[in-house]
Amino acid sequence: MKVVFDSNILVSAVVFPGGRADEALRRIVEERDELFLSNAILGELLGVLAKKFARDAETLSRLALFLAGVATIVRPGRRLKVLRDAADKRILECAITARAEIIVTGDRELLRLRDYRGVRILALRDYLETTI
Repeated sequence: MKVVFDSNILVSAVVFPGGRADEALRRIVEERDELFLSNAILGELLGVLAKKFARDAETLSRLALFLAGVATIVRPGRRLKVLRDAADKRILECAITARAEIIVTGDRELLRLRDYRGVRILALRDYLETTI
């Protein structure tokens, strides 16, 4: 499946190894699903890890290289005005550009949409229960 993880899912995968988010990322590494990201999502992820979790530049650089190796980076060309939060809009833009099937998020506003232009929006637990 073609998926987009919001930055909080990725933060959780990095900060809490062995947890559900880490399990989701393992699905990508094992090539069971295909992850799509944008520079905006990567930027938010790296910023949060630097500011809130004191990750150093070397660690962030290694993470960026790792993600670039397991994900496809897309460049959304159109800005959406569906939601208020800019970060949530970037998730939708990435998913639409990638023609993703699923967005995985814990964000309540995104989850309330349930579906956007054919992209299912799932909580982490629900994503982990889906099969190829």
